[in-house]
Amino acid sequence: VTELIEGESGTCKDLVARLILEASARAERPFIFVNCAALPEQLVEAELFGHRKGAFTDARADKPGRFQLANGGTLFLDEIGDLSPKGQGDLLRVLEDGAFRMVGGTELVRVDVRVVAATNKNLLEAVAAGKFREDLYYRLHVIPITVPPLRERADDIPLLIEAFLVRFCAKHHRRVKRLTPEAMRLCQRFPWPGNVRQLRNVVERLVVTAPGAMIEPEVLPDDIRRQD
Repeated sequence: VTELIEGESGTCKDLVARLILEASARAERPFIFVNCAALPEQLVEAELFGHRKGAFTDARADKPGRFQLANGGTLFLDEIGDLSPKGQGDLLRVLEDGAFRMVGGTELVRVDVRVVAATNKNLLEAVAAGKFREDLYYRLHVIPITVPPLRERADDIPLLIEAFLVRFCAKHHRRVKRLTPEAMRLCQRFPWPGNVRQLRNVVERLVVTAPGAMIEPEVLPDDIRRQD
């Protein structure tokens, strides 16, 4: 079924989508990523459904779309709230019918694709404002998953920091580093407006710049160290 993953920017909604894939019967099938915010409105249909040779000026050969590439697997539509109105209509039709026509094509193409969408926007508010189709919202909202911001799950912070320390110490060929208890307490108290993405970047910075094996409070970024 279709899943809609909601959460603030930086909460790793794409990781949730991959975990859904890995836990499913489609684990060995394709996982195709689409950033809806980066799709120009005039290219949405061709990108999602592909095109036939000669369908438009630069169409020099047949090209499969993202739905065809994901056939049998999972299509992850990130930033679905930024999809253009035309793209929303096109997407709704294929979700309802499981079929589409390539741009410039006449034959009906059927695919077996599980769609996972993600957004950092409040789609219900977008529906009320007329910026997102209500019928598409409820078609995507079969299984809603909310990823809470990092400030609401401070107990996860030590686990994430430990994992990032291992990753970045190996990446940058540094000896294993750890945070002192006081430095860890400061990190757990910090609200992390950029969520996991911000935490990851801070840990990489500390791995590269902290001089010793133990990361002390004084080497933490100013906004973490000088909390009220």
